[in-house]
Amino acid sequence: MNVDLMRKVDYYAGVPLCFLATFIVKLSQLFSTAGKPKRVLLVELSEMGSAILVDPAMQKLKNVAGAELFFVIFDKNKPSLKLLNSVEDQNIFTIRETGIIPLAIDTLRFFWWTRSRKIDSVIDLELFSRYSALLTGLSGASNRVGFHAFHNEGLYRGAMLTHKVSYNAHQHIAKSFVGLVNALLSDKPELPYSKTIVSDDEIKLRQAVVSAEQKAAILAKIREDYADFDATKQQLVLINPNASELLPQRRWMKDRYAELMRRILAHSKTAIVVITGAPAERAEAEALRVAVDNARCINFAGRVKFTELPPLYSVSRLMVTNDSGPGHFSSVTPLQTFVLFGPETPALYGSLGNSTPIYAGLACSPCVSASNHRKTACSDNVCLQAISVDKVFNTISPLLPA
Repeated sequence: MNVDLMRKVDYYAGVPLCFLATFIVKLSQLFSTAGKPKRVLLVELSEMGSAILVDPAMQKLKNVAGAELFFVIFDKNKPSLKLLNSVEDQNIFTIRETGIIPLAIDTLRFFWWTRSRKIDSVIDLELFSRYSALLTGLSGASNRVGFHAFHNEGLYRGAMLTHKVSYNAHQHIAKSFVGLVNALLSDKPELPYSKTIVSDDEIKLRQAVVSAEQKAAILAKIREDYADFDATKQQLVLINPNASELLPQRRWMKDRYAELMRRILAHSKTAIVVITGAPAERAEAEALRVAVDNARCINFAGRVKFTELPPLYSVSRLMVTNDSGPGHFSSVTPLQTFVLFGPETPALYGSLGNSTPIYAGLACSPCVSASNHRKTACSDNVCLQAISVDKVFNTISPLLPA
């Protein structure tokens, strides 16, 4: 299903289903007893980057509560959980979003799966999704934590939660995720949860372990595409010009990426510009490579597996990317990353790694939020058009190789 169809289904089917499910949930609560969280399921379906941003919260569940972790995610996004391997593979449940029927079948399988795994607690990480609310409320878990609308209009999700957390739109989402964990671990009822302080130290990310062999394998792939590559004299500059279909307004213009790459190559004779992306994005990456027209610019889209991203980042000098998954995937490595923000703000969704946001900060930005299900009416992303090639080049040039 495309993103707009999923939003419509979530609203038109989700609201009445949440209303009906509320009665089932309230009835089941009469026969359930809440206990300490031991087998905790996290629900994060649609954003690959969020699977990285939630890792500090997952580590707190492990280290403070000694909980065993489980995760449910859309099938296509599962690889994002493998970068840090916080959840064992047998504890990950995937849901196909390719159509209504596969979605319905996997949803029914999910309800059996949670009960067979004796899940006692669920944390809904989604921002006011009715579908995730239904998964949470009907999971059979006695502890159910998530964001609740309270007096906000238009965000109805029924009464699925035992721990209702007030969503804070003024702090980084990683801190909000830790706040959900704090609510689950609270030793007394609160309204709303979570009346706790989350420090910057609590959202520090672990780093991926990358072996010398993995790095060597990546460098060998680079040589396949650029035979003259010499890792002792040349350095890789990564360019990720893509962004997911969830919010296409996050994409900086392709002609500006092409001009930026030409400037990088003219400035640095030892730079190899590597255009990254998924296999489906290879044709677009090739068009960019042709536009740059330089032997030191290579199309690397689809050339590495998802699990090979940390080795690629570990052998590179820097990366310029749209506000999308790679900005978060690189945060598990020391790579200096520059992220172009437009309809979203780095204050809430900035990378937790070695990252520099580039953000025009228009009066209308950010225009997507939890309250509009991250869907904007804007069809003219001036917020990214306002970021010039000069601005990006001048920001990254101090770190470019000579």
